[in-house]
Amino acid sequence: MIKELKTLIAVAREGTFAAAGSKIGLTQAAVSAQVQRLEAELGFEIFDRKGRSAHLNRRGQQILLQAQELLRLYDNLGASPAGHAPSVLVNIGAIASVQRSYLPDALAQFHQQCPQCRTRVLPGVSMELINLVDAGEIDMAAIIRPPFSLQSDLRWMPLALEPYRLIVPSELPGEDWAELLGSQPFIRYDRASFGGRQVDRFLRKMHFTLHEVSELDELEAIIKLVENGVGVALVPQTSTHRQWPEGVRALDLTEHTFHREVGLVHRPLQSLAEPVGTLVQLIAEQAPRFLSAQ
Repeated sequence: MIKELKTLIAVAREGTFAAAGSKIGLTQAAVSAQVQRLEAELGFEIFDRKGRSAHLNRRGQQILLQAQELLRLYDNLGASPAGHAPSVLVNIGAIASVQRSYLPDALAQFHQQCPQCRTRVLPGVSMELINLVDAGEIDMAAIIRPPFSLQSDLRWMPLALEPYRLIVPSELPGEDWAELLGSQPFIRYDRASFGGRQVDRFLRKMHFTLHEVSELDELEAIIKLVENGVGVALVPQTSTHRQWPEGVRALDLTEHTFHREVGLVHRPLQSLAEPVGTLVQLIAEQAPRFLSAQ
């Protein structure tokens, strides 16, 4: 069961069975078989499978949290001295771009200030993570701002405003973003995600007729497809993409530019445990520092 739980965490982090297998040294078939064994043991499905991607469903998110804790206990068997005071655990959900940017700096500072605390970062997409905050399963989540009002007992703290760009292969000539968008194969940011919905609304507003070739929700994968000449794409310029890969050019949408807002969802600061409030403030401080350093 331990190996199945480790595989579950890898799939949740990487987003596909193939990517998870590459990360942990298994074939895609072996990863699929382990997930099926785990679901059979539990008696219910934990992933919503769409094409090649695999997203945890609501019950799967709960199982992931429990799996992470079980593996932590397993790894620490016999390691804690008798009578050692239990540490405080802070749970945070985060989309991939935040995990790759200012979150590690905030966590490093947090552990310096609160050495008695532990942190657990749960990967996921924005809709899944906001539901976990609402359910009290995690303390906060760094996500894309949802296109709807938050529940009355949740708060939104802005961290970054990321402009969308049209990215094209470097060797593709031309500077007119509208002409290139309308004439080239299009790689779509998944419409099931908050960021993908923004792209969809923009395209409908501008009345573009596109030749779509692929749809996926992992920004790094979209950028890689563009770099390999598969097509063009509308993606946010995140804090980790101040410098685009050599094989990609980013075109400004001029007066038509729209933005993706990234922020923290949490309960009112006065209601949070002290370590949770400390981490919220550190993330809020680190985001602009990271951005200004790029």
